[in-house]
Amino acid sequence: MDVSLIALLLFGSLLLFIFLGVPVAFALGGLSIVFSIFFWGGFLSLDAFLFGSYGKVTEFTLSALPLYILMAAILRYSEIADDLYEVIYRWMGGLKGGLAAGTTLISAIFGAMVGIATVATATLGVTARPSMMLRGYDSKLVSGVIVAGGALGLLIPPSIIMIIYANEAGVSTGRLFMAGIGPGILAAILFMTYAIVYCYIKQGAGPAVDKKDRYSLKEKIISLKNIALPLFVIILVLGSIYTGFATPTEAASVGVVGALVSAGIKKKLNIPNIKQIMMMTVKITGMVFWLIIGAIAYSKIVTVTGVGSWFAGFVTSFDVNRWVILTGILIVFFVLGMFLDPAGILLMTAPLFLPVVHALGFDPIWFGVLFVINMCMAYFTPPFGFNLFVLRSVAPDVSMKELYTAVWPFVGLYVLLTILVMIFPQITLWLPDLIYQ
Repeated sequence: MDVSLIALLLFGSLLLFIFLGVPVAFALGGLSIVFSIFFWGGFLSLDAFLFGSYGKVTEFTLSALPLYILMAAILRYSEIADDLYEVIYRWMGGLKGGLAAGTTLISAIFGAMVGIATVATATLGVTARPSMMLRGYDSKLVSGVIVAGGALGLLIPPSIIMIIYANEAGVSTGRLFMAGIGPGILAAILFMTYAIVYCYIKQGAGPAVDKKDRYSLKEKIISLKNIALPLFVIILVLGSIYTGFATPTEAASVGVVGALVSAGIKKKLNIPNIKQIMMMTVKITGMVFWLIIGAIAYSKIVTVTGVGSWFAGFVTSFDVNRWVILTGILIVFFVLGMFLDPAGILLMTAPLFLPVVHALGFDPIWFGVLFVINMCMAYFTPPFGFNLFVLRSVAPDVSMKELYTAVWPFVGLYVLLTILVMIFPQITLWLPDLIYQ
């Protein structure tokens, strides 16, 4: 059978099953098995899938995934966000839009600790949102800041999606981690600037805290003790990588120790919290590894049928500038992000787009950051952005209509970030080049 026809059947049936509601992991794995029986060795090919999946999921690099997820779960139930918000309230409450800008700063700090988008969204939806609403903040601004800021957990290391991408692309996880720091900081600055400018332009959107309720300089300085534990965890993880004390994989275990110490100091290692921590870790880890198993089979069938190399040749054969092709790939990511989970998007498209990226001569680390920025948007773009439903679950007074309209200014800011990274690739590459000379 012609390779182009196999490609059409393979990808068309995958999209069909996904939109019918079949979980991405089982759509990937199930279709791969069916296609392998017809196009690659019959039932004997199942052995190749079995041993290939076992070999892949037992790789040392992927052992970091459950550890970073465990670290995120520990920090999620340690109430560290409450302490961080108290610092922000004391220092930035007297500024118009200060609490909204400070919420973004907390999201960035959480991103540097947990690597999962939903943790900051859920936590700040419970802590920061009621406080801002009580002080008369614009509800759409509050919702937008929380869901968009929460997505920074994908971009600022340690990031779960970066580990999966590095494994799929065959690049250094450490370099990819370092490449995400510059864009992550820039994204936080863009969000904070937008919140403050918006509140100064639109009267009453983000009023400053009354002078009588503001804190003295001494009280502000005292509150800084609350940032000690978050900084402790961040320095442990990123510091161990930067100094060479631990690889990015080994740094996951260092981070777990730091999170446990922090939770112990906060006296949150009680039986109910431990149950919640274990449940969150097992659920997310199980989901991620089933996706990886399905993607291994899918990648294998794309390779052995020649579909991957055919697609790369097909795309690069167009007589257009390579930047046009890259922009088209990013648009595909954006559209898929409206409907699918980022990990599923990566594992579904990697066998197709990574060969194209290499053929066009783009740096896979730089492309990985562009992909992750797109996946940040995927976490809150309608109709199925996961952070929208996370915030809705912890703040039931927010309507889905409001959430759907609140996110677009922040989508625009992420698009601006994407353009800046495309025009100035050193935003991503200067730090990994500096550290990994």
